[in-house]
Amino acid sequence: MICFPNAKINLGLNVVSKRPDGYHNIETIFYPIPVKDALEVIKADTFSLTQTGIPVDTPIEKNLVIKALCLLKSRYELPELEVHLLKAIPFGAGLGGGSADAAFMLKLLNDYCELHIPEDSLEELASGIGADCPFFIRNTPVFASGTGNIFEAVELSLAGYHLCLVKPNVAISTPEAYSMVTPAAPSISLKEIIQKPIGEWKELMVNDFEKSVFPKHPVIAKIKETLYEKGATYASMSGSGSSVFGLFKKATDIKGMFPGCFVWEGPLP
Repeated sequence: MICFPNAKINLGLNVVSKRPDGYHNIETIFYPIPVKDALEVIKADTFSLTQTGIPVDTPIEKNLVIKALCLLKSRYELPELEVHLLKAIPFGAGLGGGSADAAFMLKLLNDYCELHIPEDSLEELASGIGADCPFFIRNTPVFASGTGNIFEAVELSLAGYHLCLVKPNVAISTPEAYSMVTPAAPSISLKEIIQKPIGEWKELMVNDFEKSVFPKHPVIAKIKETLYEKGATYASMSGSGSSVFGLFKKATDIKGMFPGCFVWEGPLP
């Protein structure tokens, strides 16, 4: 059985406050996008993991797909499996690729092994793997608060817009990005902003990480500037970076403008 874990983008991101546990409370809109990995499981005599595509430079026990598998194995009787993972979602991009793979693994095993685990329980299991993981269980737009783990469904569709996603060869440390942000409650809620025409988002919606990341990595700021120059209705860094996305009313063809970068262009469903 095969599935195709997809990425997400952050429409705005406000770092609201620092928590006593050292983490931060945030507010953001998670929105699924059709940039996808491929994940397959096959019954086998012995367990194996095959990874292709973008290299995954992490020990097997730290691979989130395997964490998801082990989590279910600790609760249910599962057969031995061959696991095949094709990575196409770039790492360190603010796109949640690893979290998506883990969540889709939970859903894939739930279906393949006929475990009949309800979505609420899958979300609870996913929360033990990573903060973004529960989002990918239902995989629909949400307003996320807390550490990004408290979800509220929102009515939002970007269908008909074309997405241009650009990730430079830059790595950003999430802890470092947080350390350079001064938390503050937003003056206008993202839930209110997304009800306005997308053409107004540029003046209202912000990603708080841009203020600290752009001076340190000007190439990321330049990508956002270029996307606006080429007609984006709205453009922003996703998460703590380093990818930048632009929403366009018409199809784009600007891959040649970003040499050395990962670029994805296509319509949003």
